[in-house]
Amino acid sequence: MAGPTTAERGERQQESSGPPLARRLGRRRVRMIIVLALALVLLGSGTVWALYGSQWLRVERVTVSGTRELTPQQVREAARVPLGAPLVSVDTDAIEARLRRELLRIDSVDVERSWPHGIALKVTERTPVLLVQNGRDFVEVDDEGVRFATISEPVKNVPLLQLMTAQPGSATASLRRFGESRLVREAVSVAASLPAAVARDARAVKVRSYDDISLELSGGRTVAWGSAEKGRLKARTLTALMKAAPRARHFDVSVPTAPASAGS
Repeated sequence: MAGPTTAERGERQQESSGPPLARRLGRRRVRMIIVLALALVLLGSGTVWALYGSQWLRVERVTVSGTRELTPQQVREAARVPLGAPLVSVDTDAIEARLRRELLRIDSVDVERSWPHGIALKVTERTPVLLVQNGRDFVEVDDEGVRFATISEPVKNVPLLQLMTAQPGSATASLRRFGESRLVREAVSVAASLPAAVARDARAVKVRSYDDISLELSGGRTVAWGSAEKGRLKARTLTALMKAAPRARHFDVSVPTAPASAGS
């Protein structure tokens, strides 16, 4: 009796090894996917529990750096960081907003998680460039015009703003036209433009009108500044002028391209 032909043998081989093998591989692949999925679920659950449910990663301390006038305790009290809370759940943006709202002396603050148990508050305080007298007290004003603190004694090397409102003429007209707040901003701009050496010697910034601002320096020296415009150029010009005429008593940089000095 003749055996199976080549074609018949090929068909039998496909029937015995083709589809069952594919089915076996398919089942293995499905099992592998299920195992991997379960592992990921367990890993994710463990991570969530470690971050939120365990006692390992919770807030235990708050560190403060960068303060000058403020104390670390003042910053901690205003920050109100929730001690004992999961570190990952702490709202750092809310802490930053709260500090800047409640402590106006703070110019900026970085709130960082310090794993595994801390919150770090890195504070930058505002620097006064001008003082505004308010009765017996003084209000500190920074280079952005923000009035951020009231103090009982003037700060050393920070000039006092003097609005010459008692004088008739241009001062009164300027107040009506620009308003006091605008003139204060102009004075702040001038104070912020001063060279460091001049700022240390400045005793007062006098505002008679929008374009008539002058400085009173130590030793009875004066500077006619003019308007607040071209502040950087005026600062460079004043520095050069004071070097060229160190014994002068009066300097005029109101027109910085044509400066002048007088007195000795």
